[in-house]
Amino acid sequence: MTTQLRTERLVLRGWRESDLAPWAEMNADPEVREHFPGLLSREESDASVARFQEELERRGWGWWAVEVRDTGEFVGFAGLDPVEDELPVDGVEAGWRLARSAWGHGYATEAARAALEFGFDSLDLTEILAITTATNLRSQAVMRRLGMTHDPADDFEDPTVPPGPLRSSVVYRLPRAR
Repeated sequence: MTTQLRTERLVLRGWRESDLAPWAEMNADPEVREHFPGLLSREESDASVARFQEELERRGWGWWAVEVRDTGEFVGFAGLDPVEDELPVDGVEAGWRLARSAWGHGYATEAARAALEFGFDSLDLTEILAITTATNLRSQAVMRRLGMTHDPADDFEDPTVPPGPLRSSVVYRLPRAR
């Protein structure tokens, strides 16, 4: 069963058919995808939702769709996922991606905070990571607002990304509070 998380302004929930079109728009937006190796086709975007929903149903947690409580508007995704095996760090990472219309409202921080609380309280994680490109200063600012810390010794070149400026990755960490 998929867990649903609620904050003051947001709902983190399972994916719906009605999320596919706005999610595809986000994945075709060069600004939203600025720190990723490229845009996604509609088919790739839909396939990502199928994977996310399957993981939510199987584990009960993962990458949730994010909607604004007052309007029901889909604004992106946030959640937790095990770090990819190909990367030189391991653990569970927090992540988020929002539509440009949702930027600047504090939604990423609010959604990520809910995911972190779930990770520590329900999954009993001892630490949660966040990984982004060295150039993604907006996401790094969210990580700092969440109380995460960065140690440059953890930074790495992402082997899953083609050579270029997006390969340089930074790692932020948040240990569970005692």
